[in-house]
Amino acid sequence: MRTYLDFEKPIAELEGRIEDLRQTENASGVNVNEEIEKLQGKADQLLADAYGKLSRWQKTQVARHASRPHFSDYVAQMVDDFTPLAGDRAFGEDAAILGGPARFRGRSIMLIGHEKGSDTASRVEHNFGMARPEGYRKAMRLMDLAERFSLPVVTLVDTPGAYPGRGAEERGQAEAIASCTEKCLGLGAPLISVVVGEGGSGGAVALAAANKVLMLEHSVYSVISPEGCASILWKDAAGKGDNKAPDAAEAMKISAQDLLDLGVIDGVIQEPVGGAHRDPELTVERLGDAVESAIRELEALSPDELRRQRREKFLSIGRAGLA
Repeated sequence: MRTYLDFEKPIAELEGRIEDLRQTENASGVNVNEEIEKLQGKADQLLADAYGKLSRWQKTQVARHASRPHFSDYVAQMVDDFTPLAGDRAFGEDAAILGGPARFRGRSIMLIGHEKGSDTASRVEHNFGMARPEGYRKAMRLMDLAERFSLPVVTLVDTPGAYPGRGAEERGQAEAIASCTEKCLGLGAPLISVVVGEGGSGGAVALAAANKVLMLEHSVYSVISPEGCASILWKDAAGKGDNKAPDAAEAMKISAQDLLDLGVIDGVIQEPVGGAHRDPELTVERLGDAVESAIRELEALSPDELRRQRREKFLSIGRAGLA
């Protein structure tokens, strides 16, 4: 069954009526195609209108949608011969970050990304996409391997943030995030990052300090979640009193369109009407096209040129506002 967000209730009602009519037609043989087409047209228009004017908080809800494509979906549909590599060679394996070499449209790449999971069991297994230090150290190991064999690195970012648990802190979470960010910035191979859902805090930046940073149209990218920001600024806890998370989302300007205007990212990948979860196959295809274009643009650059381009890109963020 399709999962609807709060702002999609009118669409849910119409699509529910359409489904009821189809079942009635199947059971009775009565032709109701004309009525179905009329309702479908209204539903399509409602969907387009709703997704054409999403607030930043609504975009946050879309970015977190349970049916949104995850890393495993991109692996299944976008690449061939993916070979997952496990472990950081220091402590253990972390299932929140997956990665390995793969074939992408005729070329070899290193594909790394957060995996949130698609049901309760897999979400627990992958810790809801919240990586521990060994996940970031594994990512660094894979980047080293990619650089050794001159493979472009593609990272898919989808995490509420790095895991803040005691064990993670004891094993050097902050150092692992900082080192992974440094590895991205100093990598001698092309690095393309795409925020496909949530890009939360340093846990996202650690995989996204790239030559090209792209975002899906309804993804979000921020230093803290709207709920976390609201809890700090307004002492607001979700579900208790007035929920200030929507206000925080608006103030932080966390949408792909905001970040493109601010020069934080390099491009926005258009999603199907109704969001990536409505048509995962088309979403994966469009993302693949954007990644292929970015690789072609970067593959002619030398390792030193790639590092210089990356450095200049991140140092330039915010300069326009100071001019």
